[in-house]
Amino acid sequence: MKYTLRQLEIFVAISRTGSVSRACDQLALSQSAASTALIELEKQFDIQLFDRVGKSLRINEAGQQLLPKAVELLDRAREIERMLQGQQGYGHLKIGATLTVGNYLVTLLVAKFLQQYPQSHIQLQVQNTRTIVEQIANHTLDLGMIEGECNHPDIAVAPWIADELVIFAAPTHPLALWAQSGKPIHKADLLLQPWIVREKGSGTRETFDRAFKQDYSKLNITLELEHTEAIKRAVESGLGIGCISRLALKDAFRRGSLVPIENHGLQFHRNFYFLWHRQKYQTGGIRQFLAFCQAFTQGATRSDLIDIPAIA
Repeated sequence: MKYTLRQLEIFVAISRTGSVSRACDQLALSQSAASTALIELEKQFDIQLFDRVGKSLRINEAGQQLLPKAVELLDRAREIERMLQGQQGYGHLKIGATLTVGNYLVTLLVAKFLQQYPQSHIQLQVQNTRTIVEQIANHTLDLGMIEGECNHPDIAVAPWIADELVIFAAPTHPLALWAQSGKPIHKADLLLQPWIVREKGSGTRETFDRAFKQDYSKLNITLELEHTEAIKRAVESGLGIGCISRLALKDAFRRGSLVPIENHGLQFHRNFYFLWHRQKYQTGGIRQFLAFCQAFTQGATRSDLIDIPAIA
């Protein structure tokens, strides 16, 4: 063959980072060695894989066509190497999860997976839905686990488990006291309240906006935060009401530090999803982790009904 696995590895690293220097940091190579390998690969086949824009490299159409095939070949080569070395476990998995899924479910799943397969290695990134989708499309992640929707043409989407958002407040909030007294809470009552919500680009915010679509302009959104724990603390302090997954509020509801606001007629149902690139080679590790997640949540009809140890 006219190319080497090392050349492909360098090509993939540059594609993902958009920079020879960052690719070198990732691969522990000198910049001259990486640049030479890329130039030789392009010269050998009389092809240009990147557009040079100043000091940065932007992958072009030819590079985009090569990228998924190069990633697949490297993944297969690593599996073969592990087999020949007699290694157990499932190698290195790069998983991305959105904040609710990642912080309240996937971290526990990863810990249990590594207990069962201790020679595996997992790199977990927790970002919002928009970022996870971009990283899957760019082949930066092997697998995504999100709470929002994804319509990217290059990404396969598989439903995992149902989830539901819930409006909540501090137990001393007027709406909480009304609910305790049996007074019905209507959407008009909610529109008068200051809201503390997730940022744009998150799956939680997408579901929230869709539920209030007809009256969105009437909402009084006073604070947008990137983390559910920060939203919970702000609501506990009396700054307003919030709306996040029941899964994230399970322990707070149990303790009574926060209370649900029900009977408002709004629909907050959604799903958690698995994502992967359609051209991504499904390694044994990816297949096993997917099966592990499915088995862990089997029998639960909604995310907050999964048997997860309570947090004191």
